[in-house]
Amino acid sequence: MNATASILPINDLKARLKNIWMAGDYDYFSRSMEPGAREFFSRLNVPQGAHLLDVGCGSGQLALIASRAGAKVIGVDIASNWIERARGRAEAEGLDAYFQEGDAEALPFVDGKFDYVVSVVGAMFAPRPELVATELVRVCRPGGTIAMVNWTPEGFIGQMFKTIAKHIAPAGMPSPVLWGDETTVRERFGQRITGLRFARHHYIFDMPFPPSEVVEFFRSYYGPANRAFASLDVDQRIKLKSDLESLWSAHNRAKGDWTHVHAEYLEVIATRA
Repeated sequence: MNATASILPINDLKARLKNIWMAGDYDYFSRSMEPGAREFFSRLNVPQGAHLLDVGCGSGQLALIASRAGAKVIGVDIASNWIERARGRAEAEGLDAYFQEGDAEALPFVDGKFDYVVSVVGAMFAPRPELVATELVRVCRPGGTIAMVNWTPEGFIGQMFKTIAKHIAPAGMPSPVLWGDETTVRERFGQRITGLRFARHHYIFDMPFPPSEVVEFFRSYYGPANRAFASLDVDQRIKLKSDLESLWSAHNRAKGDWTHVHAEYLEVIATRA
């Protein structure tokens, strides 16, 4: 009875998270982030023929970049609709990349299968980070590379999540942006990795419309924002929209009907011991 009671809440939470990430249109949304993904991938120096796993791959943002560069790629994500979209994109380009539905907390692969295990703002959203860290290490071969891109708490996206959280109840899980804290990352990986390196970089959100329309863009296409607005009544939605517009405006480096915002992330690169 106790075991069942402990399983049901996490299953319910995972179901809610899956619904969140299947909402909107992450495929369309993530196209604006491809330049940053290419920059990250270029810093990994992945050789042709290397076996690479993309955890939380969405519609294939990083996985397709890696496949074009000659890596042998598998992508996993909890959102089945984006897995289908990734497969379609790979097929359209004639790429030999494989995609399947999968959980970052229980990756469906044998130990040590991959030379590179990467995640671009994906695995950080799983509800049990200790299991995620264990799985990322487990499926990486000894001497292989584990690499992550994680939003930082103090960066722009971290502030956006904080703004949204003021309007909706917490999801019953640790804050995802703790993966953007160096001390926390060290604790989670522990002695299972060596040569842990951190660097802070920025994703650039450069959009040809003003902050008010950027908020609507996120509301329409980005799952967490889409579901946050949908969960609120009319007055609450108006307040959330106002708060987000103020945030985007305060960080906007462009003028006129244009938005240019730098969103900090923590780059994590380590070697499996």
